[in-house]
Amino acid sequence: MAVIILLLFKTPLRKLVIMALDRMKRGKGPVMVKTVAGTVFVVLMSSVYNIIDITNREVDPGSINPTDQVLMARNLLDASLMGFILFLGLMIDRLHHYIRELRLLRKTMEAAKKQSRSFDDGKNGNSGDLQAMGEELTTLKTKIKNLESECAAKADKAKAAESNAEAMRKQSEGLLLEYDRLLEDNQNLRNQLRAADQSLSHSEAKKST
Repeated sequence: MAVIILLLFKTPLRKLVIMALDRMKRGKGPVMVKTVAGTVFVVLMSSVYNIIDITNREVDPGSINPTDQVLMARNLLDASLMGFILFLGLMIDRLHHYIRELRLLRKTMEAAKKQSRSFDDGKNGNSGDLQAMGEELTTLKTKIKNLESECAAKADKAKAAESNAEAMRKQSEGLLLEYDRLLEDNQNLRNQLRAADQSLSHSEAKKST
């Protein structure tokens, strides 16, 4: 989330992050990133499989024992965290890609504006050159409009990605709270079972005496 926030806002740290991501995408960097992503995906699939296995193992869905409930909550938490990590990694990669494209588009637009100014300065040339430059200017203006539209569309995609990341973060926090509650319930059940065992042992001891 911190990397995404740094990429969204133009700060001195943003250049450092972009440089670091550029270096990561060179040499053996992409292979390492794909390996880590594949490992996280395998863990995610393992958690999903465990959840399905626990669900199918019980005949009556309402009769899941406390241990299975805790295991299911843990697997749900693991799956949500792994999915959140993969999602954030994808968002970082896409934002980095879009930022690089925007830089190239801006350079192209600046070059087009320079050519436009050169055309304005050369109005006193011959008519053939003026006509050719006029056609080139029209083409460049059309390209600029297309590039501006593309920039706006990609900015909207980046905002949507940020909203999705925030929603995933809130969902993960909810799952963490649910996991803590289930752990507390499990501990209470264990305490009750321990007290019941002690009471039963005390009763048996009295009967034997």
